[in-house]
Amino acid sequence: MNRWKQIIIGSLLFCVYTQIAQGQSRFDTLTTSLGQIVKKDSLTGISVVLVNSKQILYEHNFGYADVAKKTKYTSQTIQNIGSVSKTFIAIALMKAVELGYFKLETSVNEILPFKVVNPNYPMTDITVRQLSNHTSSIVDNPAIFPDTYQFDEGLAEYDVSAYSVLQNMGYREKIKDTPLKTFLYDYLSGDGKYYNTNNFVGDKPGSSSHYSNIGSALAAYLIEVKSGMTYAEFTKKYILKPLKMQNSSWFLNAQKLNKYAKPYYDLVASFPFYKLITYPDGGLRTNTADLSKYLIALINGYNGSQSLLSKRSYQAMFSPQFSKENPPKGISLAYRNKGIFWNLYNNGTVGHDGDDPGVSSFLFFNPATGQGGAFLCNRYLADKTEIIALLVKYTNERSL
Repeated sequence: MNRWKQIIIGSLLFCVYTQIAQGQSRFDTLTTSLGQIVKKDSLTGISVVLVNSKQILYEHNFGYADVAKKTKYTSQTIQNIGSVSKTFIAIALMKAVELGYFKLETSVNEILPFKVVNPNYPMTDITVRQLSNHTSSIVDNPAIFPDTYQFDEGLAEYDVSAYSVLQNMGYREKIKDTPLKTFLYDYLSGDGKYYNTNNFVGDKPGSSSHYSNIGSALAAYLIEVKSGMTYAEFTKKYILKPLKMQNSSWFLNAQKLNKYAKPYYDLVASFPFYKLITYPDGGLRTNTADLSKYLIALINGYNGSQSLLSKRSYQAMFSPQFSKENPPKGISLAYRNKGIFWNLYNNGTVGHDGDDPGVSSFLFFNPATGQGGAFLCNRYLADKTEIIALLVKYTNERSL
């Protein structure tokens, strides 16, 4: 009898060790592939994480957070994440709906202290839902939007020639640093100093898709109006604090500058640190260690956990917004549909990417396998598809 027990136990241990070895070998291959991409694309620093519904499955870091100081990029390195920040607006919006502040079909003019209408369709409402799926008809006027980036030239050393590249692209900081409310009024209200008909498209609200950072920031501002809190305070209370994302915030802390990755133009030239007037649309500063907690919560939320949001809110947030029969102009459903800010990709994953000067990011999860991943890079990567495809590939099988 004891002999049979030994045989059974030995067989089980052999299976476990074999599975661990196979998993390790599999991830070694991932590390090698990522390293090849980092070298080929001349990436400065990058952190990658894969998770399931319980824990981190894989974590690896390459390169530097600060090249001159030889500071390694780690999972604790903090940087802004660009438009991945919009997924936090999605959670915050659904929490606001739960709190009874408004509904997704509510007109923004039932909430705002100033009126916002498309001048081409002054009698047509713009709704919360339209802000969340980029069909509001509000767009980022290229003559104005780049000036909402506010550069701190005295905070850390940077490369003057790299900064000149941004300035030549329109990042000239012509707009004075101002509260979110003030800027949105100036941009969207007929009496505002930055108001222009080019701040809207000629299509009727709801009829066409136009990616809008300013429309996204307006969605966040609606929460401020109804909650009496800043958006930063609201998201800290309902997202960051519950998930113990202690290294995540919307504003750079100069006292912790050694924890931040510099934003790079190339392998050696960095931009000045900067912040965004419309910070909800792309200004969250975090790291992959914190994003792993966020991903785990999202995977569990999709599967019915009521952490952060109710099951009903999760379902609404991840529901396709556009019908295949009658999608809005300007979006091809051959690649993705939209949820509430989230992208619902046709490969079965749910996610969002982010880009800004010196920033590339991506976060996603696969509902079918219960796994997900994220990467942060402190350099703009024009084409992220190779990295994304690689991470998606390694989350296509259920983990043990």
